[in-house]
Amino acid sequence: MPEATDPPPQHPHLATLRRLEQSSGKLAAAAIARMDEQLPWYRAMPPENRSWIGLVAQAGIAAFTEWFRHPETPQAISTDVFGTAPRELTRAITLRQTVEMVRTTIEVVEAAIDEVAAPGDEAVLREALLVYAREIAFATAQVYAQAAEARGAWDARLESLVVNAVLSGEADEGAVSRAAALGWNSPEHVAVVLGTAPDGDNELTVEAIRRASRHAKLQVLTGVLGSRLVVIAGGSNDPLKAAKSLIGPFAAGPVVAGPVVGDLLAATRSAQAAMAGLKACAAWPDAPRPVLADDLLPERAMAGDPAARELLVEEIYRPLEEAGSALLETLSVYLEQASSLEGAARMLFVHPNTVRYRLRRVTDVTGWSPSDVRSAFTLRIALILGRLADFSGQP
Repeated sequence: MPEATDPPPQHPHLATLRRLEQSSGKLAAAAIARMDEQLPWYRAMPPENRSWIGLVAQAGIAAFTEWFRHPETPQAISTDVFGTAPRELTRAITLRQTVEMVRTTIEVVEAAIDEVAAPGDEAVLREALLVYAREIAFATAQVYAQAAEARGAWDARLESLVVNAVLSGEADEGAVSRAAALGWNSPEHVAVVLGTAPDGDNELTVEAIRRASRHAKLQVLTGVLGSRLVVIAGGSNDPLKAAKSLIGPFAAGPVVAGPVVGDLLAATRSAQAAMAGLKACAAWPDAPRPVLADDLLPERAMAGDPAARELLVEEIYRPLEEAGSALLETLSVYLEQASSLEGAARMLFVHPNTVRYRLRRVTDVTGWSPSDVRSAFTLRIALILGRLADFSGQP
């Protein structure tokens, strides 16, 4: 014969509990009416979202009733209350609006305590509501924290796709659309900055780049790809200045800024120049940090970068060729004579002032000064490549 079991203990405030159960629908309706009266953003919402918020308010009051029934039992309030609405609701209403919704509902219940509580239970019900309000506040914070973490992880993956597309030369309208979803406002000036990523947490590195970009008033898309830290910077027509403002989070080693381009679709060209410059930096140990990819044109050309070879020919050799044979001849002789004005003048049978004038014209035409050691090296490589191009084009 089975043993008799003791009946479950009766709730110490059973009358209040029953009255609370009976009043839950009325309280939920009153909370929704007050939100409609006091919260402009609630009135402006589409009917579907208002209905979801109404369900959340009802679930909150029902969860309070259940919590009052078993206050000693741990309960997942966030699931009980916010689980009634779809996840998209956390994007439809802000955390501030959710706090206002919860506060309004709690105020409605608090105002009805004298009516709902059985005689003598007013203080008990009020204290229970205060404790529950604390729990629901923590639950609200947890829901939005989880949503923020999920959104952050998704944004990080999306940003990585955009950065990788730019770096691999596969940037298209889809990449532009993804960037727009991340807050990229299509600035007119875009440049890619490349360097070595530091050891440690990549998320901390990315966040450090974001802080630096906010301070410099730049838009950025960034990510760590392998050992490289990649930053697509928008909003500055000076890539060197932009790179300097973002250099802090980079690890030791060269940092190269690609040329400025017009938009994200063209950023592949800046990225390719920066990648070629990063590979060629070993040939210029004393290069500044950061350094422009265009300042590494001779090293890039010698390392086999076809874009650098073409730039040196098209932007230095061809303009000199079009300006007249005298400039090309004078520059060639000047460089061969160890940058000696007098030596070049003797070889050319002209006055040193004539050599000086022609060299100034070289600077005007190319933007590179033959009297500067670094510029002279670049000019010499451009002359060599130009002659090779002319020779290969001969029949």
